[in-house]
Amino acid sequence: MKVKLAGLELASPVVAASGTFGYGIEFEEIVSLDRIGGFVTKGISLEPLAGHPAPRIVQTAAGMLNAIGLQNIGVEEYIRKKLPPMSRYPRCNIFVNVFGYTVADYLAVIERLNSAPGIAAYELNVSCPNVHAGGMAFGADPGSLEYLVDKARQVSRRPLIVKLSPNVTSIGQMARIAEGSGADALSVANTFRAMLIDVETRKPRLTNVTGGLSGPAIKPIAIRMVFEAARAVKIPIMGMGGIVTATDAVEFLMAGATAVQVGTASYADPRATERIARDLESWCKSHGVAQVTSLIGALEVPQE
Repeated sequence: MKVKLAGLELASPVVAASGTFGYGIEFEEIVSLDRIGGFVTKGISLEPLAGHPAPRIVQTAAGMLNAIGLQNIGVEEYIRKKLPPMSRYPRCNIFVNVFGYTVADYLAVIERLNSAPGIAAYELNVSCPNVHAGGMAFGADPGSLEYLVDKARQVSRRPLIVKLSPNVTSIGQMARIAEGSGADALSVANTFRAMLIDVETRKPRLTNVTGGLSGPAIKPIAIRMVFEAARAVKIPIMGMGGIVTATDAVEFLMAGATAVQVGTASYADPRATERIARDLESWCKSHGVAQVTSLIGALEVPQE
């Protein structure tokens, strides 16, 4: 079940996604952290962020709409309180999701994290649709993305994973820009910008008006984007978007992902990441798959 991503060895290709797994340590009594490929922290910013006021999560017909607003305790508090207890799980890869409103913010967070022990890699969040500055502003503009990734690569002492936005015209183009600017891997992709309306009050269901759509509703689109990104670059990809079962994960792997991230499913089942990792191993055994890596890019596309 082992895979390699950006020079790192993952015990499983199944990873818990940012914003759905806290800072990791909150799940130690729920999930066997050494049995999953790792987890991505909540977005970490230079200063603490309170996020948006409630309501900021709304259930949809096939998923969830959220506008948390990247609420987090800030990089200093994360290093002081949340990171040290994770030393109890040396086999669990910690991917720290890094967020900023400006390029300087991103770089300052990375530079501070560089000296902190136990972190496997950084996931550069250039794609959050729930904030009014930073985030998606970088991920949707080719020039801004190129500049930010290049600067982050220069200061980072660890592998750099760039989390791309699906809210773009060409995911392949943005993937190539990130790769060319120094990304070691990609996360494809973040949530889709969306909104819901309460017809009784005639007001938006979220205080932020719009939010990010995730869950099974976006899976077919996310798989297509992973497929296109994988054909555009040579660096590995972590695919995500509506993964609830092991066969969902297999689809992403066959589309070209080296690993997958499980997010929204954890809200309904806090053990979802470990369950999917376990079920994926069972699926491989029942289908005669000796190495899970053989599934990566195994999609058979009809020749025109």
